[in-house]
Amino acid sequence: MNSLVSQNTQAILLLTAPLITRRGDYSSELLTLGEYNLLARILHDIQREPADLLGPEASELLKRFQGVIDSGRLTRLLERGFLLTQVIERWETRSIWVISRADPGYPRRLKARLREAAPAVLYGCGDTTIFETGGIAIVGSRKADEVLIEYTESIGHLAARANKTVISGGARGIDQAAMRGVLQGGGRTVGVLADSLDRLALSRDSREYLMDNQLVLISPYDPAAGFNVGNAMKRNKIIYALADAALVVSSDYKKGGTWAGVIEQLDKFRFIPVYVRSNGNIGKGLKALQEKGALPWPNPQSPDLFIEALNVQIDLIKGVNGYKEVAPPKGDKDVGTYETKPDYSVRVSISMPNPITPSPKPADELFAKVKELLLHMNDPKTETEVAADLQVSKKQAREWLQRLVKEGVLKRKQKPLRYFVPSERQENLFEIPDRGEDGQTPNP
Repeated sequence: MNSLVSQNTQAILLLTAPLITRRGDYSSELLTLGEYNLLARILHDIQREPADLLGPEASELLKRFQGVIDSGRLTRLLERGFLLTQVIERWETRSIWVISRADPGYPRRLKARLREAAPAVLYGCGDTTIFETGGIAIVGSRKADEVLIEYTESIGHLAARANKTVISGGARGIDQAAMRGVLQGGGRTVGVLADSLDRLALSRDSREYLMDNQLVLISPYDPAAGFNVGNAMKRNKIIYALADAALVVSSDYKKGGTWAGVIEQLDKFRFIPVYVRSNGNIGKGLKALQEKGALPWPNPQSPDLFIEALNVQIDLIKGVNGYKEVAPPKGDKDVGTYETKPDYSVRVSISMPNPITPSPKPADELFAKVKELLLHMNDPKTETEVAADLQVSKKQAREWLQRLVKEGVLKRKQKPLRYFVPSERQENLFEIPDRGEDGQTPNP
């Protein structure tokens, strides 16, 4: 395999990446992000790393995952070495690099803010130092009139004068206007793509800026992947996680990728201050986002005022009261600390716990954590809903749920099949404090 891609990243690619050589050609057995996180935790517990799955002790090591991930499935994925060599050669001809969470070059902001929701692998083209510079995320609708396009380009020009990076999604309309404005002003930009990285990396419009180190294109999806609405939605959190602040130029009301991304940021992640355009006809969508906590854009006219807007204190945002640091899982070998925020919201959602305490039986330890989480379900859930909450396959979720039913921890309802916590168990539970996205109880 290729020496330019680390051994850890090669293993992670084999386990999680489609390795597309032609449209629609990929394995259906790929590990989901949740499954990869489980594997990384177990590797951490036994003081190993993904690269060890490609070594001489791989067959013995795979036995450690019995009861969590099928070892036959892992073996079949790891045997795709020839295919991996082919796609890496293809990427190199397009100057596309690939890094994983196990590499020191992986964006630290993504690990600090997204933690286990950070993509296992990132593909990209251009100067990797740009995505560590922070800056402003500028997002908006694909359909925008000339007035909004010119307005967005002017924000990009101002960002360039302030020496601030623009982060956007590369889509037509507002995204491209923001990136075009900052590039034409001599500044830098990060394009977080949902598809077609290989095509854009070779486009005439991109090459000049890529070579001048003004532009970096990144994507959590295979460079040859086509457009997918779900992928476009999922990449929104990466845009916000790389930024210091965000500006929403336009948004439909309760629909579309821009709305979904902003709502996810305001209600769930809350990494950064989110502004909405405050001049002209802002429309129903932007008004609703202000009601949900977005701030009116102060319309700075100078670089100093622009920088001041980006440096607004994070505690101005509802529900955010500072950060704390915890050690990252050693399954992601690079180093540093994860930055996690306390969450004072009243909802209790199912999320995977922090790295499991070392144990000779990681599958049992994992099941105990899952059991604890499912005991706190407020409403009946289907197998599909539990699988989505835990970020595991539906098959794995079904096995856990059926085991909990046998133990009397959960009960089933029919039509549709749902699982719930019996009322007698709910009444006997201790009062549960609100938990943050990292599963930790916030400081008072």
